[in-house]
This record gives sequence, structure tokens and C-alpha cells, in this order.
Amino acid sequence: MRIGVLDVGSNTVHLLLVDAHAGAKPLPAYKEKTELRLVDLLDGDDSVDSEGADRLVECCVNAVQIAEDKGATSMLAFATSALRESPNGAAVIDRVRREAGIDLHVLSGEDEAKLTFLAVRRWYGWSSGRLLCFDIGGGSLELAMGIDEDPDVAVSLPLGAARLTRKFLTTDPPGDDEVRALRRHIRAEIADVVGKVTRFGAPDKAVASSKTFRSLARVNGAAPSGDGPYVRRLLKSSDMPDLIDRLAEMTSAERAKLPGVAKSRAEQLLAGALVADAAMDLFDVSSVDICPWALREGLILRRLDQLEGVGSDPLR
Repeated sequence: MRIGVLDVGSNTVHLLLVDAHAGAKPLPAYKEKTELRLVDLLDGDDSVDSEGADRLVECCVNAVQIAEDKGATSMLAFATSALRESPNGAAVIDRVRREAGIDLHVLSGEDEAKLTFLAVRRWYGWSSGRLLCFDIGGGSLELAMGIDEDPDVAVSLPLGAARLTRKFLTTDPPGDDEVRALRRHIRAEIADVVGKVTRFGAPDKAVASSKTFRSLARVNGAAPSGDGPYVRRLLKSSDMPDLIDRLAEMTSAERAKLPGVAKSRAEQLLAGALVADAAMDLFDVSSVDICPWALREGLILRRLDQLEGVGSDPLR
């Protein structure tokens, strides 16, 4: 079957079409990305403003048309932290349902962490042992750890790169005091959950997904995406202090010239680096492997499992 997955994140709206059947790896058939930057289209109380709602509806209408044109037989549509925490999120979702014909389901932060963990587990397999998984999004940081396909613990923190940039970094490049305040805030938030995550034991392997981690690894010398998904890519904890110092001295325009850094993500890369550094340091991991699969793949895998009668449907 050809399945469409529409991912409404804090930064981007991703449409992914995959050819999938039970027992086989989902094969990407088509993908399209729109830089909606929903996190920047919020009012003072974090409500989605009229421009944001209009653009989101337009993106969803376009996604439906593309999915139909490409032969998709079903669509999984979900939203993450920007709509999850917006006071008018339900009204925006209702408008999307009426005008685009899509039931946009809002995943909890815990479900995000669990589904991402599932994708990582399937990618690395049982030989990876106890997995610790980090995922930095635009609005939140997801953490999960366990030895099975369902993690023993899954946590979501409001430490997304776009959210933190919007809240803490007001100048370009930011001042030392702003960076220090953001670093202190991030570390306090993560330190508060370290005991909860690690009470089941130390990880055998630490893995990171998401565009933020991929960009940081690429800036630090990892292979480009064009080399394919099977090339091992690492981000080392020991490299992070120097990398953060470099990013803090750059303007957004200068960061956008770095390898693997999209112009739309350059502004928030420093905040993402501070989160990545704190997570690796506080969880005492020397490096993370960069996983090419993440939340979207986890959702597809769970849906295929559900069609076989295994597990529950996260969008119901």
C-alpha cells in the first residue's frame, strides 16, 4: 500500500509518501517539505495567529492533492508541540478538517518520544541493547530509553530549538549573558528528569534523530546526506564546547553558509546545540549515533503493526 504521512511540526510541514507492507522496510516514494515556521506565527499567548492558520490550511489542502495524485490510499496526519500547546489549537485543527478534509491528530509529547524510539529500535535492532534516544524538535525535546520496542520511559520537555531561540536569544549574534541564561535554563530542565530516565540502567547505545542533530553532526564533519542513510554519522560530546563557541560568534546568515545548515534553521542552531550538549553531558554519553529514521517512520511502523493486530493505533 502507499501511505501518506503529513507531519505538522513547529518548523516545517512534511509530506512523506511511502510504499509499505507488513514485514518490509517502508520505501520512500515521494516527499515534500514546506517551511511553515508555525512557532513564529504565534500570538503573545502562543495562539496560532490568522496568518499561521491560513498558511497551515493551504499546506494541508496542497498535501491532500499531492497524495491523491501520487496514488496514496490513506493519510496519517499529525501535529506536535506548536498546536499541542496552543490555546486555539483545537479551533485550528477543526478548520483544517473542514477546509482540507484531514483529521489532524495531535500527538502527546510522550507519544512522540515512544514513536521515535520505535523507529530507532527498528533501525538499529536488538543488538544495540538498551537504547537512549534524543530528538530535538522546534518546540520540544523528546527523551526515551529502554530495551524493548516500547521504551521503559518516555519524556517530553519544552526545549525545542525554535521555542528557545524565540524566548531567550533576542540579538544576532546573541550576547554572552543571553547564551549563559539559556544554557542554565536548559541544563536545569534536563537535570530534573535524568534520574527518571536512567533509573532502569545505563544505556548500551545513545542515538539522536531530528534535523538539529543531523545539522550539528554535518557541521562537525559527518558525511553529507547524499552519501546515503547507511553511512555511520556521529556527534561527539567532546566536540560540543568548541562548536557552541563557534556558533555563538556567528550571525544567522553566517551559520547558513555552514555545510548541512538550511537558511530557515540557521537562527535556531545555537539553541539546538546547547540542548544537544546538555543532553549528552548530563546523561554522560560520549557520543550519539545519528539515526536516519525518526517520528514519521515510527508512526508508519506502528500503523503497519496495528494492521497486523499488534499494538494500538497512536492516532485513535
